Amino acid sequence: MSPFPSHKQTLFLSSQKEQPRKPNQELQRKMALPLLFTALCLILMLSQSLPSSSLLQETNFLDQNPTAYEILGDYNLPKGLLPKGVVGYSLDTATGKFSAFWNGTCSFSLEGSYQLRYKSTINGYISKGRLSRLEGVSVKLFFFWVDIIDVTRNGDDLEFSVGIAGADFSVDNFEECPQCGCGLNCGGKTRKVSKIRSNPFVSSS
Repeated sequence: MSPFPSHKQTLFLSSQKEQPRKPNQELQRKMALPLLFTALCLILMLSQSLPSSSLLQETNFLDQNPTAYEILGDYNLPKGLLPKGVVGYSLDTATGKFSAFWNGTCSFSLEGSYQLRYKSTINGYISKGRLSRLEGVSVKLFFFWVDIIDVTRNGDDLEFSVGIAGADFSVDNFEECPQCGCGLNCGGKTRKVSKIRSNPFVSSS
């Protein structure tokens, strides 16, 4: 046996030797590492800043939304038609469908007037100077609770309709929003509601 490797063995051994790196490949490898590190840092910084940016945009958007009370003003209705504590509302500007939400039912008495009760959700259709097809608002007449189905503004007066009967009140009575439980008589403050008709909620037929 020859002590020297054959021609075939020489080729096999040379093929297993690591080929020397070309200068260009070595340079590209060294440049790629800093670029990769920089890219990872940028991704990390962006991922940390995006949530706060999104939250700021959402807060600004919410701040720009009008409140339910401001919506009433846009339709020439006093804000006092809604008690304090509205937690949300919805408005379809195409149809005028309007809903307002509270955390629970709300009832109160207006001094010298009536007991009113609002469900946790009220619905209706809002238009200029009018809330129609109301659901969820009722007034106590004698011993019965009767649904208020329509509120219409006529100049400085508001007409409340329960169907076959109605009552007029001055718009001034609704400049303030009543509070659930105490109405307008909270904290020792007493405010009397002035009525236009001597016999409110009389038959309109």
